[in-house]
Amino acid sequence: MKRLLLAFLLLAAQVRACAAETWALESWTPPFDYQGASSAISYEPLVAAQKPWRICASYPHLKDSYWLSVNYGMVEHARRLGIRLEIVEAGGYPNLERQKAQIAGCAKAADALIVGTVSYRGLTPLLADLSRRMPVIAAVNDIDSEGITAKAGVSWVSMGEAIGRYFAALHPQGSDTVEVAWFPGPKGAGWVGFVEEGFRRGMERSSAEIVAVKWGDTGFEAQLLLLEEVLEEHPGIDYIIGSAVTADAAVSLLRAKSLTGRISILADYFTHGTYRAIRRGKVIAAPTDSPVLQGRLAIDQAVRALEGSLEVRHAGPAIHIIDEKNVGARSMEESLAPAWFKPTFGVN
Repeated sequence: MKRLLLAFLLLAAQVRACAAETWALESWTPPFDYQGASSAISYEPLVAAQKPWRICASYPHLKDSYWLSVNYGMVEHARRLGIRLEIVEAGGYPNLERQKAQIAGCAKAADALIVGTVSYRGLTPLLADLSRRMPVIAAVNDIDSEGITAKAGVSWVSMGEAIGRYFAALHPQGSDTVEVAWFPGPKGAGWVGFVEEGFRRGMERSSAEIVAVKWGDTGFEAQLLLLEEVLEEHPGIDYIIGSAVTADAAVSLLRAKSLTGRISILADYFTHGTYRAIRRGKVIAAPTDSPVLQGRLAIDQAVRALEGSLEVRHAGPAIHIIDEKNVGARSMEESLAPAWFKPTFGVN
């Protein structure tokens, strides 16, 4: 009897500890409008779901560790809450029709849908239709708000602006001109236009001359080909700035061409590769939007929408710049999946 009582007390203490957990987030009013007012909030996640809800989550791809970290956050929180999760991935940003077909199939047996879209407006008719029978949660990538119940994400304008301002602090207006090659990402994706806008805004007070702009899918080989083109067309560039995959490819290519140290690299988001490269001094800096936490939040919003307790319709983590000064001191738990985690497509 004493053992049972002790076990019960330990369990109760664990539940209280879980219930006391909070996430530091930024929330927007009105929701889905990054031009609106934002405020810091302390968000209390759910401890358990009321029933084993079935949730479908659709990703643009799982080709880099950014979406692997989102995947980890979703899987971890789904297991904690005791819900079922099915995950599909489109294989890349050019694959809008594939993502549509995957969502249509996955949603048939789901109670709610989470979508990281390959296109800002390309899914709107499908999602508007699905929203008539289930909550639709937008995750990470920005999206047209029609049919969207809630959003877990950050302003990609702010992400672009963060790295642009960091660069401007290194090379302020009036200092020696530096040549920059800029790799925004795939045209039409639900984040690229916004990161481009923010980057340009952040760079306004810098001494940069952007001599090349290369658009393309965030696959390693695609970015490597674009980098090869730039180095042939503009061999005198001083900086490569672009996606985390661009940064990873640039580290490899510059090493192969004995250009490490002559051309500097910045990334506009943060992954395991940029983490390692910053620690080794190969990449100068990158902003993190805590993709693990975004994955957890999307799951939490979906369950709350199903259970009628959704109050925070649009929120995301604060953006932080990671560079050599803080990369060893800052916790990476909310930004990077553990090294042992592999792509996971279901929680039952």
